[in-house]
Amino acid sequence: MEKYFEVLCMCPLFRDMAHWELTKALRCLNARVSSFEKGEAVMNEGEPAKYVGIVLTGSFQIVRADFFGNRSMIANLVPGELFGESFACAGVKAVPVSVLASEAAEVMLIDCLKICHSCSNACQFHQQMIYNLLQIVAAKNLMFHQKIEVTSKRTTHEKLMAYLMLQAKQFGSLEFEIPYDRQELADYLEVERSGLSAEIGKLRRQGVIEADRSRFKIYKPLKYKGIAAIDF
Repeated sequence: MEKYFEVLCMCPLFRDMAHWELTKALRCLNARVSSFEKGEAVMNEGEPAKYVGIVLTGSFQIVRADFFGNRSMIANLVPGELFGESFACAGVKAVPVSVLASEAAEVMLIDCLKICHSCSNACQFHQQMIYNLLQIVAAKNLMFHQKIEVTSKRTTHEKLMAYLMLQAKQFGSLEFEIPYDRQELADYLEVERSGLSAEIGKLRRQGVIEADRSRFKIYKPLKYKGIAAIDF
């Protein structure tokens, strides 16, 4: 486990824990590491929610598919990030999303019950982990509402501009790089890729934005059909 300590220290679940506490916690939690190839699922829609996962290497995508198989991107996960905690804590019988490897990757899986309930040794780090877990769930809830704010817009134009302006505000700059390629961004916005590409091209010709793959620059941070202007 030692080789993963650097990335585990970045994980919010272990925030404010000393190195020796992290070492003890991993033993107490019976944490296990699993490897996945690109496209493999660490968590499948419909499976019971039991585990909390921590990305160690590579990256994963959280996706949701509707009845007709249309895919919607929920989030992109990179090393140090946590997933599955909300479903596991809620004790849902079936996970409503899938978590797929975007590339060869490794993940640490921990039984959520071992996090939420103190062991027989009454380890002091449990209290800190439970506090951290509450903060994580609250933060993920805010992110979920932010996605709803974007995808509830009526048109591809409004969805794209709402997302880009939220990213600009998050980065504190009108120039930034997003964690998605074109298809992934289309999945996140819940629009067709062709329509998204057409809208990006239109905005570039109008001088509203500059786009180069995942890097964007906004030239006119004005108000777009109910989307508030950026205020850094």
